[in-house]
Amino acid sequence: MFRIYVERKAGFQNEAARIFSEITGFLGIGGVTGVRYFNRYDIENVADEVAKASAVRIFSEPQSDFVVYDSLEVPADITQIIWEYLPGQYDQRADSAEQCLTLLREGMKSATKVGTEPPAVRCAKIVFLEGSVCADDVLKIQKYLINPVDSRLADSSKPATLRMSSIVPPDIAVVSGFISKSESELDSYRKELGLAMDLADVKFMQDYFKSINRDPTFTEIRVLDTYWSDHCRHTTFLTVLDDVKIEDGPYASALKKSLDNYKAVRADLYADRKDKPVTLMDMACIGAKYLRKHGKLDDLEVSAEINACSVFIDVHYTSGEPDERWLLQFKNETHNHPTEIEPFGGAATCIGGAIRDPLSGRSWVYQAMRVTGAADPTVPLSQTLSGKLPQMKLTREAAQGFSSYGNQIGLTTGQVSEVYHPGYVAKRMELGAVIAAAPCDQVMREEPETGDVVILLGGGTGRDGIGGATGSSKVHDVKSVATAAAEVQKGNAVEERKIQRLFRNKDVCRMIRRSNDFGAGGVSVAVGELASGLDINLDAVPKKYEGLDGTELAISESQERMAVVVRKEDAQKFILECNKENLNAVVVAVVTDTNKLVMKWRGKTIVDIDRSFLDTAGAEHHAVASIESPAEQKNSPLVHPLESVEKILLEDSENPDIKEAWLCNMNDLACCSQRGLGERFDGSIGASSVLMPYGGKYQGTPEAGMAAKIPVVSPHETSTVSLMSYGFDPRVSQWSAWHGAQVAVLSSLAKIACIGGKTDTCRLTFQEFFGRAVTEKTWGYPAAALLGSIDAQLAMGTGSIGGKDSMSGTFENLNVTPT
Repeated sequence: MFRIYVERKAGFQNEAARIFSEITGFLGIGGVTGVRYFNRYDIENVADEVAKASAVRIFSEPQSDFVVYDSLEVPADITQIIWEYLPGQYDQRADSAEQCLTLLREGMKSATKVGTEPPAVRCAKIVFLEGSVCADDVLKIQKYLINPVDSRLADSSKPATLRMSSIVPPDIAVVSGFISKSESELDSYRKELGLAMDLADVKFMQDYFKSINRDPTFTEIRVLDTYWSDHCRHTTFLTVLDDVKIEDGPYASALKKSLDNYKAVRADLYADRKDKPVTLMDMACIGAKYLRKHGKLDDLEVSAEINACSVFIDVHYTSGEPDERWLLQFKNETHNHPTEIEPFGGAATCIGGAIRDPLSGRSWVYQAMRVTGAADPTVPLSQTLSGKLPQMKLTREAAQGFSSYGNQIGLTTGQVSEVYHPGYVAKRMELGAVIAAAPCDQVMREEPETGDVVILLGGGTGRDGIGGATGSSKVHDVKSVATAAAEVQKGNAVEERKIQRLFRNKDVCRMIRRSNDFGAGGVSVAVGELASGLDINLDAVPKKYEGLDGTELAISESQERMAVVVRKEDAQKFILECNKENLNAVVVAVVTDTNKLVMKWRGKTIVDIDRSFLDTAGAEHHAVASIESPAEQKNSPLVHPLESVEKILLEDSENPDIKEAWLCNMNDLACCSQRGLGERFDGSIGASSVLMPYGGKYQGTPEAGMAAKIPVVSPHETSTVSLMSYGFDPRVSQWSAWHGAQVAVLSSLAKIACIGGKTDTCRLTFQEFFGRAVTEKTWGYPAAALLGSIDAQLAMGTGSIGGKDSMSGTFENLNVTPT
């Protein structure tokens, strides 16, 4: 075991300075007079010569770092805090170091003995606190620095080994007596397991297993809970609305007209069909369906494989070749719950998840947008709610996570905007949107056939990806920050970058009949959605470490894995192409004609579920929505300045202080400069950006949107560009969700027009973020917003062809502003 400590030299101590600033400023602990920061590395399975060489070639830079070997002297008047990642959490620093050690060892093997065991590295962070610090202040600093979701306190002892001890897991148990449990027993069992499904779903599941006369396995319950989660199956949006009521008020007639308009569109599309109930999902999709029926969205790609919004475009080559038909794809993704409890990892997986969808559609992702919602990040720690991370920590670490992942994968971020509103105290909004493109002849959309095989490519499976789908579908409470450790996976951007490079190869893509990403739900969803009948071998799934059981292998999600269907005769060729990109690839499943999802582990069947039952998405849920009429127009934020500005103007209404009001407006979080936030992101990666994030003579004015050239392959050049922008005002939506949705649609299109685009060829994608719908009133907020969006779509002649709903914006009795 070899241990080194690395500390930055004077002039490079940015991390120590940041921590000192936050301790003395944000935490208000004046007893700390100085901070020193170290990275600690424990290195195993390398010879001493290799380890010593790595200290100055891998772990430090001689011009900027001091290195201390083996032990670190801790002065008597110093308070030391050491922390490290929880076992099983992905540590990119350690992973990268292990890869670098492997390369270094290979280069040194001719000169010295280097060893044969794979190198192992464990990292820890150390802070020295100088000054007089009491025990209570130490605990306060520890709580601020260490997020229990992914990290833990460590000590100064040197471990005997870095090898994770693993216990051979037992066979998957059958839940004996499940089909005979009473309703109260089912509810108790549901709560005991912490299932995301409700009692109606559990009873529905029990009825199925009664019908086939057997008890389920533990894995089957977990798979169904994942498959039917709100995140995967949009349970809330698919709830049948038995009635939509309009409350009396100043805008009641306008809202009734909007509802009648929606009913008229339904009558035009569905006539007397009985299989099309009123749901939020229907409201979200019907605008595009109606416009397409009437000849407006003829560029839309229609496919059974739905990876992302996809439209046909013509790419013009300036180098003389004829125009080429391409697919332009775009996708928005939110990771609100994960970012709320672990901001760095949650935001990193947000952009990673957004990339995955069009990437699984075999498109090259070339530009990203980040739109976030936060409460006031300047409030002191003392005002942070119990069970919540400070808004300052959320804002800073989420920005760091998103930018870190995007920079590593090589994705330019064309626009960064943070929306501030008190409503986001309930839960932060972390939204990433991406644009991708690929030549049409590269993307094959084919139906899998019996005998085809499913190949899993990319990284290994670990416990850190378990519960992402179900976790984001649960209610967030004061315990979440301390108990949701396994629900936030840290993605490996470098591994996902390899998949991007692989899918840039036209010959590889043309072998793929269908593809799906390993987002929420892991194997059970990523592979399970590829075909109606599947026989999955969980023993073939690559693991990060031993000790995982069949359930964990079935439901652990990942940022850097992909599942593809290829013909059996193409499997070996496809795997060899993966290996050329240093990607692991194995056959994990076979397409069958059984219309069943079957999973086997250790040669035993642990999942055997009929496709027809799996696709029901659980019990049918019913609700009633009641849309409240917003306050009269004179109280609308559309006709008022910001509250802080209005307060100054009303102090002396006959002779208002315009200068002071103007300065107040500039100082308000709604209008303040976000230049510092934006500069954390790289807007020029890939050399295809047309508009930089900030324009004007001094590059100080935020652009209304982002623009980039289509990523044609050299030596081709193109003048064809894509544009993307967004629209939303939380103050309007807080007053009226119906007006807020219309403002969102209209302002996004207006911004596109401002940067030179054509609004009639724009295609929309919606992001819905609301508190949990539990009453008629809370059902009314998303219903009102979607009705308003339908009116705006029909008026502008363009529709929303995709989107993402997040209905988990609740903390205790707080709800996010309708978004």
